[in-house]
Amino acid sequence: MDLDHDEHHAKRRKTKTRHEQQQQPTALETLPNEIIVHILSRLPITSFVQFKFVCKRWRALAQDPVLAADMHLSSKADGNDPCLILHCDFPIRNQLYFLDLSADNQDKDKVKRLYVPFQATMPEFDVVGSCNGLLCLSDSLYNDALYVHNPFTMDYIELPESRRYPDQELVFGFGFHPETKEYKVVKIVYYRNISNYSYRRARRTVYPQSDVQIFTLGTSSWRSLGKVSYQFVRRPSEALVNGRLHWVSRPRRYHPARRIISFDLADEQFREVPKPDCGGLTRCNFHLSVLQGCLAVAVYGNYGKLEIWVMKCYNEKESWVKEFTIGAYMHKCLKPNLDRDRPLKIWKHNGKVVRVLCLLENGQVLLEYKNRVLVSYDPKKGKFRDLVFQGIPNWFQTVVHTGSLIWL
Repeated sequence: MDLDHDEHHAKRRKTKTRHEQQQQPTALETLPNEIIVHILSRLPITSFVQFKFVCKRWRALAQDPVLAADMHLSSKADGNDPCLILHCDFPIRNQLYFLDLSADNQDKDKVKRLYVPFQATMPEFDVVGSCNGLLCLSDSLYNDALYVHNPFTMDYIELPESRRYPDQELVFGFGFHPETKEYKVVKIVYYRNISNYSYRRARRTVYPQSDVQIFTLGTSSWRSLGKVSYQFVRRPSEALVNGRLHWVSRPRRYHPARRIISFDLADEQFREVPKPDCGGLTRCNFHLSVLQGCLAVAVYGNYGKLEIWVMKCYNEKESWVKEFTIGAYMHKCLKPNLDRDRPLKIWKHNGKVVRVLCLLENGQVLLEYKNRVLVSYDPKKGKFRDLVFQGIPNWFQTVVHTGSLIWL
């Protein structure tokens, strides 16, 4: 009887010891948050996303929106190369791919397909914009649905419906203002009265009326700001700088010059931004970009030459500087006869041979040629380098993206 009693107490002691060992925190779980942020900000986004599987505390930290924002800001401050989102809408259905350009990423398969959790309800979509790790996607078929989505946390929200018009054309923008700490989606609706047939005589459809609609993330409905006096090309905002979205205006009958127009996400006002004194910006021969946080203009010249102007001090005309002059370049796979197979939708979206994406950490300029090839240009040596990655789609539109764990 005493032997059974002793065995019973021994089993209880072993169980209690095992339970205490399980409750005792590991060294990783006792690290201060500041050190965790410092460690994780140096990881490529593919490893960054997986850190929540290390231990329970780190999993909880991954779902902390404040700490996720701190890690995002720390990773941006370290000056790592951005990652790229490749949007492919050819040949059948839309797909998103992810490409990590950081030097720390030693993964051979750098191109990875991203799962879009709401694609069953929105199979065809356009990328409105990327901001702080969040993507805004719009329905490209019916223009009804809008989603804001973090492709790495799989977190997303569907925006409520806004006012629609029977015959309309849409221009979108998505961004964040550092002072108000608010994310906003801008929807510019150009529409016309169907009963008025006089507009159909023009070479292209004219939408004389407009309505600017705003949605602030965290609210429940859209707001209308009324009409806008500018006509923009039907494509998303090309540049987000200092909390301001930027578009290029269409030429009008009495105003043939194309203008750079900004929309301040804080006071919600449209303003004209001074252009560089490089001449020739009266036609559709330039596009906007962002280089190291500054507004940039890429101007197409003769014989395939490209000039890149950068506004060093925002909204100051005298601060425009011609930063790069890039000569003509044609990749061996970009033969003229291949344009016969170019997807019509991609051609309408861009139509230019080359597009400036961003400035890499090593000082080279990242370029996209004909929605098919990624090329880096070394301004010091004046040389081009083709960037070849296994698994890259044949046709794509590149979106410069900063991966993060920001939750909606």
